[in-house]
Amino acid sequence: MDDVPNLDEPLHKVIGDKTAKVLAKGLDLHTVGDLLHHYPRRYAHRGELTPLADLRDDEHVTVMAEVVKVQGRSLNRSPGYVLEITVTDGTGELSLSFFGRRGSYRPEKELSPGTRGLFAGKISTYRPRSGRPRRQLAHPQYKVVPDRAGEEAAQEWADEIIPIYPSTKGLDIETIGKSIEVALDRADLGPDPMPADLLASRALIGLAEAYEGIHRPKTWDELSRARARLKWDEAFVVQIALAQRRRAAAALPAVPRPTASGGLLDAFDRRLPFTLTEGQRTVGAEIAADLTRAHPMHRLLQGDVGAGKTIVAVRAMLQVVDGGGQAALLAPTEVLAQQHFRSIRAMLGDLGQAGEIGGAETATRVALVTGSLGAKARRAALLDVASGAAGIVVGTHALLQEKVGFADLGLVVVDEQHRFGVEQRDALREKGGAGRPHVLVMTATPIPRTVAMTVFGDLETSVLGQLPAGRAGIQTVVVPPEKPNFLARVWERIAEEARGGRQIYLVCPRIGNGDEGDVPVDDGERRSPLGIMDLLPKLDDLLPGLRIGVLHGRLVPDEKDAVMARFTAGELDVLLATTVIEVGVDVPNATVMVIMDADRFGVSQLHQLRGRVGRGGLPGLCLLVTDAEPGSKARERLDAVASTTDGFKLSRLDLEQRREGDVLGAAQAGRSSSLRLLTLLRDEDVINAARDAASALVAGDPELARHPGLAAELATLLDEERAGFLEKA
Repeated sequence: MDDVPNLDEPLHKVIGDKTAKVLAKGLDLHTVGDLLHHYPRRYAHRGELTPLADLRDDEHVTVMAEVVKVQGRSLNRSPGYVLEITVTDGTGELSLSFFGRRGSYRPEKELSPGTRGLFAGKISTYRPRSGRPRRQLAHPQYKVVPDRAGEEAAQEWADEIIPIYPSTKGLDIETIGKSIEVALDRADLGPDPMPADLLASRALIGLAEAYEGIHRPKTWDELSRARARLKWDEAFVVQIALAQRRRAAAALPAVPRPTASGGLLDAFDRRLPFTLTEGQRTVGAEIAADLTRAHPMHRLLQGDVGAGKTIVAVRAMLQVVDGGGQAALLAPTEVLAQQHFRSIRAMLGDLGQAGEIGGAETATRVALVTGSLGAKARRAALLDVASGAAGIVVGTHALLQEKVGFADLGLVVVDEQHRFGVEQRDALREKGGAGRPHVLVMTATPIPRTVAMTVFGDLETSVLGQLPAGRAGIQTVVVPPEKPNFLARVWERIAEEARGGRQIYLVCPRIGNGDEGDVPVDDGERRSPLGIMDLLPKLDDLLPGLRIGVLHGRLVPDEKDAVMARFTAGELDVLLATTVIEVGVDVPNATVMVIMDADRFGVSQLHQLRGRVGRGGLPGLCLLVTDAEPGSKARERLDAVASTTDGFKLSRLDLEQRREGDVLGAAQAGRSSSLRLLTLLRDEDVINAARDAASALVAGDPELARHPGLAAELATLLDEERAGFLEKA
């Protein structure tokens, strides 16, 4: 007798070399476990028996009828062959069409005249060049029904639930289904890895029953129970991994940075020309408490554009400086790094001018490190960072270079983390001295993976939901192709705002002149995204007399600074730019944001660009110009962005459109996700319950010594690559 295969058994030992090679190449399935976890993407239901006289086009139907005519013919323009079978149920007739090469497929052997059978498929109407139109099923599923079977057997066949598996070119669904049938019948699943008391408390079925129910459900209720169990397994095993990670993180050393009476933070707070919002005070207290602990903070600070995240971050940085450490602010672009540097210097005043004439006695320094610094300025900045003279360091990716060393890095603030990869963020975190630095991540629209980690409970979250006093609202309007007069009105509105002394941003997806930029072109026949250099020559006619500046990534830093300085000073009416102004740019007099080809941008980019206006006491207007047609996904995305300014709502929209990726990093590594059934938007209750249960289990059995089945499941999920990614995340 053959050995009974387990879940780790190579597929070729169970289903043969030929089929195993096809499954490995087409779907990356290599073991019995891989195959059993290849769940159906949907299920078909043959449905109620339908009289032929009641058939309607595009309906999925099941009919019981008798074969009255069988006729085959060759196709005129190809070597193909079509078999046409006519059936009747006494109320009408239906044509069944089977296409293929002659001799390759012979249903006529089973479906001879006088045979009764069940036929299932989608109804369409065939209209030949001559003769009358007739209803047909192309390549229907069918089952011959013996005369004695009667209506009961027919109904049983019609009610069968048919799994439809994800497939790929050259691999038909039938091959996948038959392979899974063999694996289900032969595999030894071993002991259920999930604790029995946990299954009982959740009223969950056993694993063997779940595999059977997901692949061969006899009823919809059986399928529902199977999905509930397998979703739980996905959530629980991931939560075990995250619970172990939280436990390990709590054991890592971090230097506590308690608040210091009479320090820089106190002096800064006394000089603030405004009152902090209640949200800023609450969030500040949460961060301050985290910084006093002896293990690293890992907190997400989410707040809509203009909610005052930067002031919260500066106060946290000053607390760390008061505690003898340094704080680094990592910005995604040089424009934003320069903006943060100037803004923090202005906020601190003499408190940030240590060693300068007029600097306060207890002052620190603010250093800027970017790739475009001249040699002399770079040496000075790196010396200040390495010696600890610079308590606050602002920089771009240049901070990640090996040559940049810190005296005592206590806090890393990441601005708009969607612009940095996990590896880049980890590189800066590794520059900590005596312990791991605390990490504060700031964002207005969390990327799907960050939302995933937040829902799964791996990030502590602080939310600024209140705009500071004096901030006006922003109205967002889609300018669609079906209303060309709207676009004409855009240019009129720009001119009106400029005449009123206000300023306007005009954003395009790319620079132009042969530079495709980083904005993807959707599939299909579409023109290239609009570039600012394509639009610039037309603005003399569209916006006559207005002062227009141009800002993009090809400009050298001095040119960028000069353009931004002129716009900030009100010397320019319109700033024509790419997404270099996406984050951080703060010009209170700017009231209108026009985004050309808005459908070429992601949700987060649109939200960030919109946040550049409405920053003063004047109301903001954001115009999303698009040629996306009504009903398209791109148009739905723009309509959704126009409907809300809530960053978390928009991140959920992003999740709906492109899923969350893999919280353990497989998506970033180019491999399949560990989540097959679980989705964040629909299963938060399952995820939360799994987090509580996993935390309790890991607290009592940190290494899973008493749960070897779970340890094996975790090892399968958390291979070396994912484990490394999770550690860095």
